[in-house]
Amino acid sequence: MTNSLRPHDHHRSPLPSAQQPTDGVPGPRSPRPSATAVEVPGTPSAAEPAKPAKQRDAFFDNAKYLAIVLVGMGHMWDPLKGQSRILEALYAFVYAFHMPAFIVISGYFSRSFDMRPDRLKRLVTGVVVPYILFETAYSLFSRWVGGSGMEISLLDPWYLTWFLAALFVWRLTTPLWKLVRWPLPLTVCIGLVASVSPEIGNDLDLQRVLQYLPFFVLGLSLKPEHFQLVRRREVRLLSVPVLAAALVVSYWAAPRMNIAWFFHRDSAQELGVSWWTGMLMTLALYSCSLLLTACFFAWVPRRTFWFTALGAGTLYGYLLHGLVLKGCDYAGLFDQGWLHEPLGEALATIAAAVLVTVLCTRPVQRIFRFAMEPKMEWAFRRDATEAARERARATA
Repeated sequence: MTNSLRPHDHHRSPLPSAQQPTDGVPGPRSPRPSATAVEVPGTPSAAEPAKPAKQRDAFFDNAKYLAIVLVGMGHMWDPLKGQSRILEALYAFVYAFHMPAFIVISGYFSRSFDMRPDRLKRLVTGVVVPYILFETAYSLFSRWVGGSGMEISLLDPWYLTWFLAALFVWRLTTPLWKLVRWPLPLTVCIGLVASVSPEIGNDLDLQRVLQYLPFFVLGLSLKPEHFQLVRRREVRLLSVPVLAAALVVSYWAAPRMNIAWFFHRDSAQELGVSWWTGMLMTLALYSCSLLLTACFFAWVPRRTFWFTALGAGTLYGYLLHGLVLKGCDYAGLFDQGWLHEPLGEALATIAAAVLVTVLCTRPVQRIFRFAMEPKMEWAFRRDATEAARERARATA
């Protein structure tokens, strides 16, 4: 979902305009000219000098990098948290907002998506193909290394691949959400109904697709000024006691609450509560996630840092770190007693952050680009307009 890393301004850069072309999250591709655009009178032709491409925005790259690091930490804590109330609390705290924040950014960068051929092509190469490859890779890895009897099923996403399946569905339905009058209330209702509908089943992890849908549509509805709003000084100051209170509540709730509520992958009935309790719980979690996501965005830096460029490679960090952690799990590493002591938990947390950071770097991107961002020109028909332009340039 990202093709290249671009230089960043060392000063605060403006947020992207509402028409900025993009691909999605984790790691939207850098904007590139459309291969199917038709020349319109009054616009530059192919023979005219191209305008310089827009720079990536440091704020969103920082947000994606920080969110993907939290994802890696959460997955590291999962096998360790059973004997630590502190890790249980941190796990619940992070899971309340890290995926909602990621999905909001995904929606924000999907605002320009339509059914134009070049965008559909990028949806296939940047989402569908990585989903197929990594769903297959995770299944084979679980069978050959983990010794499980897991079958390869592209309709039943496993572990991390659910996000790609969800992003595909969300992106395809984007024109619909831009068409209806009240998309956000509508998708909240859809999410609430899904949370009490156990018959939905596991195909494409539709529970998660539908229950997380409001955050994607929220991103579609946001404008640059909304991100400016949460960056105000008073919002940042107010977010400190909010985050502190959330940590306290997480610590209190750790032994009392089923953490599966934060995954949005099960219905209320499957979690052992009544339908009306499930609706109220889902609505409460939506509110909590929205508040904590705003607090997260409030503290994301706008300036360029050493890790800013890594935000362009978050898809790599997201998909690859799962293989490493699953390998450690299958090898019994997480059964080591010292890892369940405070020092071991701290070292494991740091190791997760370092692992994700390394997997987002440019060398890793070059190695795995064939799976994450295949060009696949052989699989698509050439656009007649672009072919005519190339012939015109060749004869000029």
